[in-house]
Amino acid sequence: MNSTTSSEIPRVAAWTDGCCLGNPGPGGYGAVLLSGGNRKELAGGYKRTTNNRMEILAVIRSLEALKEKCDVTVYTDSQYVTKAMNEGWAEKWKSRGWKTAGNTPAMNPDLWEQMLRLRLKHRVTFQWVKGHSGVEENERADRLANTAATGPDLPDDAGYKG
Repeated sequence: MNSTTSSEIPRVAAWTDGCCLGNPGPGGYGAVLLSGGNRKELAGGYKRTTNNRMEILAVIRSLEALKEKCDVTVYTDSQYVTKAMNEGWAEKWKSRGWKTAGNTPAMNPDLWEQMLRLRLKHRVTFQWVKGHSGVEENERADRLANTAATGPDLPDDAGYKG
C-alpha cells in the first residue's frame, strides 16, 4: 500500500470494526485499508470473545498488515478504542501495571500492549465515526466482521479470559 512520492511516507486510511454475536460470544473483526488506488480487506473471527476485543484486534491486524512506516488514520466506531488511544488511557493503564485509575484490572491488556507497540512503528491518528450511519467503508468493515464471526470452525481467542 503506497500513495506517496518518494520523500513522504505512505498514507493509509484504515477503516476498522469489530463485532460479537452475544457479548461474550462468537466475534469477528474487519478492516478496509486504502492507500492511493490500493485496497486491502482483512477479516477474522473467534468462537468466544468480546466486542471490545474485536474492535482492538481490527486495528492491530490493520497495523500489522503495513510493511513499512506509514501515516495511518484509523477510522473506528469504537469510542473505547478512540478514547483509549487519543486520551492516553491505554498508556496510563500500562504505567499502572494494567490497572485503571480506580485500581481495578484494565481489560484486554494483551491487546493494548500489542496496539501500543505497533503504534510506535507508524504515525497513527484515531478518528471516531458514528457506526451504522451509512459511511461506506465503515459499513464494509462491519460486514466483514459479522461474516467472520459466523464462519465455521472459529479458533479460540487465547487472550479472552471469560
